[in-house]
Amino acid sequence: MMEVLSLPNPAAHAISIRAKALAFEDPNSKILLERIRLVAPSDASVLVTGESGTGKELIARLVHTLSERVDRPFIAVNCGAFSETLIESELFGHERGAFTGALDSRPGWFEAANGGTLFLDEVGDLPLSAQVKLLRVLQEREVVRVGSRKAIKIDVRLVAATNVKLEAAVRAGNFREDLYYRLNVAKLALLPLRQRPDDILPLTKHFIDIYTKRLRISTPTIADAALRRLQQYSWPGNIRELENVIHHTLLISRGQQIEASDFQFSSLGVLSSLNEGDVAAADGLHAPAEQRTADSASPLQALKKALTRLYDENPPDLWQDIEAAVFSTAYDYCDRNQLQTSRLLNLSRNIVRARLAQLGILKLQAADSI
Repeated sequence: MMEVLSLPNPAAHAISIRAKALAFEDPNSKILLERIRLVAPSDASVLVTGESGTGKELIARLVHTLSERVDRPFIAVNCGAFSETLIESELFGHERGAFTGALDSRPGWFEAANGGTLFLDEVGDLPLSAQVKLLRVLQEREVVRVGSRKAIKIDVRLVAATNVKLEAAVRAGNFREDLYYRLNVAKLALLPLRQRPDDILPLTKHFIDIYTKRLRISTPTIADAALRRLQQYSWPGNIRELENVIHHTLLISRGQQIEASDFQFSSLGVLSSLNEGDVAAADGLHAPAEQRTADSASPLQALKKALTRLYDENPPDLWQDIEAAVFSTAYDYCDRNQLQTSRLLNLSRNIVRARLAQLGILKLQAADSI
């Protein structure tokens, strides 16, 4: 088995926030790999669970590769990337004139994946109306395009993924219980990177190899202290964050050896990796050298101090103002991209879109678009 599994043509996904490589060196990863080998040859629906950036699409691709459908299409669709009005047309297709702008008939992703595997990422973002139709497709093995009454037979193996607790969504009435059981025939739980530390070294070497070639620089060695630092960090952004850290390190460091001080980590990750008494030491590890003495307080500590001042002032509508600030700054930070904002805040895209509209940050007509 390959040491590292990666997306085909990883350079084409340079700005993606998903994981582009996966390792199976950690004992937990080896257990998962064995389960994948047992599940893949069947046609059973698969539900892949795990945090954002852990490699859920790579697991889906591996399931497809190890199945008898390997020579047929593999289609990956992000359910959170489409508005509620368009998701049914995207999945199931539409006929000409079915809605304004439908100038031609078009097959959906289920038809495109016929004979192969359809990967539905962020399936928890599906609106209830689309969930009903998806359940029928899984039961009847046929699709009906929007604007049509003709059923089209399909043969598709479905792999769904989510980074939210579908059980909680079922209890809250946001996800159909019958669909949950249809999807959850074979479950593959992908642990966060912090719980499979033996995968960190092969992934680090993989990303170093990729970016030294891309940057046209010589391959540096890694100090033992730097390796220990990588394994001690909590990786809230998982494999995608590891790739970003390695990329940034190679951009700013031109030495022959990577030191622990060369890494620049997220403040959230540092705080969750260490006890509160070690926060000052953590700042010294991840901050650039010229900032280590000036920036002794973490951003989270600064936020707590600012909140305390607001509590003392007790302004009206305090919570609404704080919530608006969180959503607006996250939206701007993600270049006004709703999908990336939802992933940053670990909320569904529908919730983010609704809150942005309610707060007046996003116009209602924009909230209904892709």
